[in-house]
Amino acid sequence: MRTAAVVLAAGAGTRFITTTHKLLADFRGRPLVTWALEHARAAELDETLVVTGAVDLGSAIPEGLGEVRNDRWAEGQATSLQAGIAWAEEAGFDAVVVGLGDQPLIPPEAWRTVAASSSPIAVAVFDGQRRPPTRLAAAVWPLLPRQGDEGARVVMAQHPELVEAVACLGQPIDIDTLEDLAQWS
Repeated sequence: MRTAAVVLAAGAGTRFITTTHKLLADFRGRPLVTWALEHARAAELDETLVVTGAVDLGSAIPEGLGEVRNDRWAEGQATSLQAGIAWAEEAGFDAVVVGLGDQPLIPPEAWRTVAASSSPIAVAVFDGQRRPPTRLAAAVWPLLPRQGDEGARVVMAQHPELVEAVACLGQPIDIDTLEDLAQWS
């Protein structure tokens, strides 16, 4: 079974009020997004992809990672998820593990643990809290939203019988504001 890591990093980060896009902001000495990308790659799935959009991530993308640009990023997260799914489908993957570019403290082990599930949908659980990364088998890709600002969460709510909660280690924090950045840096 071929599984790809897909990191969604296309949004505008509108709650991060500064002149620097949040994904390029300094987090512990490096651009924020590099942490998520490097952790996803270090999970050693079959391939790692980043979906970009609002900002050119340029040199923040580690060498060797695939990139798909979502020109419809302003329409919501569903379009970025669909861009990653379309790439995975075309490349012949059987599943994807989807994570977020603004979650720097999700370790490679969480990506691997979620990827190892045989459930149609597997979601990481950190201290009782469901958060990305989330494994999506090809069988559920047609169920995913095509528009709006939601992703797999909608399918998990509609089809709980397809979901396995997978206990993971790590800190599933999102860096959405300058205050978040200051707190976790």
